[in-house]
Amino acid sequence: MLQIAQEPEADRLLTENPFALLVGMLLDQQYPMEHAFRGPQKIASRIGSFDPQTIAAYEQTEFEEICATPPAIHRYGRSMARRVQDLARVVLEQYEGRAEAIWTESDGAADLLKRLQALPGFGEQKARIFAALLGKQLDHRPYAWRKTIGPYADEGATRSVADVTGPESLQKVRDFKKAAKAAKKGS
Repeated sequence: MLQIAQEPEADRLLTENPFALLVGMLLDQQYPMEHAFRGPQKIASRIGSFDPQTIAAYEQTEFEEICATPPAIHRYGRSMARRVQDLARVVLEQYEGRAEAIWTESDGAADLLKRLQALPGFGEQKARIFAALLGKQLDHRPYAWRKTIGPYADEGATRSVADVTGPESLQKVRDFKKAAKAAKKGS
């Protein structure tokens, strides 16, 4: 079972529901990683399920309220609610509501990255991190995976959510990010 959210119910949802994992990655910006990945469970507990069709069907203002109600899904609950709904619509329209089709039906690692980068809220770096997460923790490694993904796919790395398997590795990823930020500031 994944241990990204560091909370059993949230991690179970991430493990069992590919759309929840995708949404957790979407929320992972400008917010503590484990809290971002708890967002799908917060939504599920408020609406009774977690599927793209249900989420996309909500009236925007109502869904924003659901996501912004404390404890919010993100520090920017309303704007992230809109992104979650946008992502749900893309998954419905392009992947027949099956988020996992984004990776299971991709034609190699380059196509996987292309598909991920086309999603709302996913840039190049986020796409690479998510592809690394798929490979490292879910054993989805399409042709040329490690070479295409780059350093996020490195064995033994502690640089992103792809490397979080429990509290100790979460701290190592935090330490890596802190050191990288300090090095960037110093240059």
